[in-house]
Amino acid sequence: MPQPHLQTGLIVANYGRHFLVEDASGERRICHSRGKKSQGVVGDRVLWQASQDEGTIEKIEPRRNLFYRQDEVRTKSFAANLDQVLILIAAEPEFSSSQLSRALIAAEEQHITPIIALNKSDLTTPFARAWDWLAPYRQMGYDVIPLAMGKNTEADRATLLQRLTGKTTLVLGPSGAGKSTLINCLIPGALAQTGELSQALSSGKHTTTSTTWYWLDATKTTALLDSPGFQEFGLNHIDPAQLAAYMPDLKPHVAQCKFYNCSHLHEPGCGVMASVKSGSSPDAISANRYKIYSDLYAELKQIRRY
Repeated sequence: MPQPHLQTGLIVANYGRHFLVEDASGERRICHSRGKKSQGVVGDRVLWQASQDEGTIEKIEPRRNLFYRQDEVRTKSFAANLDQVLILIAAEPEFSSSQLSRALIAAEEQHITPIIALNKSDLTTPFARAWDWLAPYRQMGYDVIPLAMGKNTEADRATLLQRLTGKTTLVLGPSGAGKSTLINCLIPGALAQTGELSQALSSGKHTTTSTTWYWLDATKTTALLDSPGFQEFGLNHIDPAQLAAYMPDLKPHVAQCKFYNCSHLHEPGCGVMASVKSGSSPDAISANRYKIYSDLYAELKQIRRY
């Protein structure tokens, strides 16, 4: 019996158990996953088989990475095979330091480069306060960039393209940070097209529930992925014993700990706690960051008791 002809493709959007797959020629069509489980995510390279005007995904190729969050209820995958995550926050409304740190940890765990973008630089006083608050993140080596989306469009576009060109980048951010403005700045009309497609699929029944992939250039070397908003960012998949390794300000001090299995919470001879107490040292861990660590460690430890 002859084998069916399989084509290579890229998942560029997810509509429940329906996927939008782009083939090698750039054409896009709705495909369904084989079987009951819907395992694909945006960014997956797949092998699919055509069937009339639609198709069936037969195989998902191995992933380089998968950026996701996990809480007690479910696992939410954002995208696969990423180079970067652009975490967009704003001077107003005030952003959550815990949510920012959680997103950074999720990126570090999957070896994805994070970029932090602070929007609304036109709001002088709130921006200055937020920029100062981000000083520890700049000291850790994170790329932190100022933006004024919608106010300084051409300069912001140039700043972003400098970092995005040639890469696959997921844009992540809470509501109110300016994510839609950023997407429309880089790809005019993109969000309107996505809304029209959602309406075309069974009169809007299949609204997008995940990330959407956009090409920024005709040669298709630069991709921008728009993710859904989120209120919480669970890290239940992180081993608490590995947590410090995913926090660049804590990681160098772990080697100074007396005990190899130090939790960095109460043990004598802990290099991490010594750094927090040193305060004025250039590479000292800030009290705020240490609190984020200790709170998250306790949360993850509690989860593993059940």
